[in-house]
Amino acid sequence: MSTPLRIHHLDCGTMCPHGLVPLGLAPPDPGHLVAHCLLVEAPAGLVLVDTGYGTGDVADPRRLGPARHLLGARLDPRQTAVARVRALGLDPADVRHVLVTHLDLDHAGGLGDFPNATVHLHAPELVAARARRRDARLRYRPAQWAHGPRWAPHATPDGDRWRGFERVSLVADVGVQIALVPLPGHSAGHAGYAIDTGAGWLLHAGDAFLHPDEIATPPVRSRSLRAYHRLNSADHGLLLENAARLGELARDHADDVDVLCSHDAVALRRHQALRDGPSRALANGA
Repeated sequence: MSTPLRIHHLDCGTMCPHGLVPLGLAPPDPGHLVAHCLLVEAPAGLVLVDTGYGTGDVADPRRLGPARHLLGARLDPRQTAVARVRALGLDPADVRHVLVTHLDLDHAGGLGDFPNATVHLHAPELVAARARRRDARLRYRPAQWAHGPRWAPHATPDGDRWRGFERVSLVADVGVQIALVPLPGHSAGHAGYAIDTGAGWLLHAGDAFLHPDEIATPPVRSRSLRAYHRLNSADHGLLLENAARLGELARDHADDVDVLCSHDAVALRRHQALRDGPSRALANGA
């Protein structure tokens, strides 16, 4: 087996969604959510998975629209991905590729902080974001990509499957195996990213689930979480189907696949505390 890859687990945004409580979309004490991003130190450059909020959001919170109040976004310049990269002693200009699970405002806010990176995503997501249908205007904020990213939309799976999932192989030029795994449901083109760490696989599943109980056996969802998914899913049935498949993956491949989501603060801290194990995470907390 190859030398384990160095992956940094970054906290690139804090949200305290108390505004969702009166709507029945969050429990009375929702605590806080994180924006769990990954920075991969590949042999030939840096790869970032999701960006959380960016410096543009911090400078002008109005560009996030009313959703920032519902999410309770705490915009701290120290939590931006670009600041996290610098804090690790790395150069943000060395980020060659950004892989976005989807273009929701809490995942794509930092795109403008890496203007020279190629931005990879599932092709239907870019179509949906550009269309900005009335029911999706809260989630997609064009100001976050007004700088004109170098988009790399991917539509056609390779044919070879990854653990039973369709995949598109990416960024071979940086010397690491990464696959885009289509996981639509939360948004039209939502995707996860499977990374060969050299000691197993790490799957960042974005918002395909929001709490580990959703991919437990059997799955458990609170009333507020069920309501949130119904309201905020492009295709609720697909979301539930893919969450069930992720649950099977986590159960059947527990020895070599680690599945995580974007907003679980407990999982983020656990990965940051690891010194050995699948991702060799280094702490970079808030």
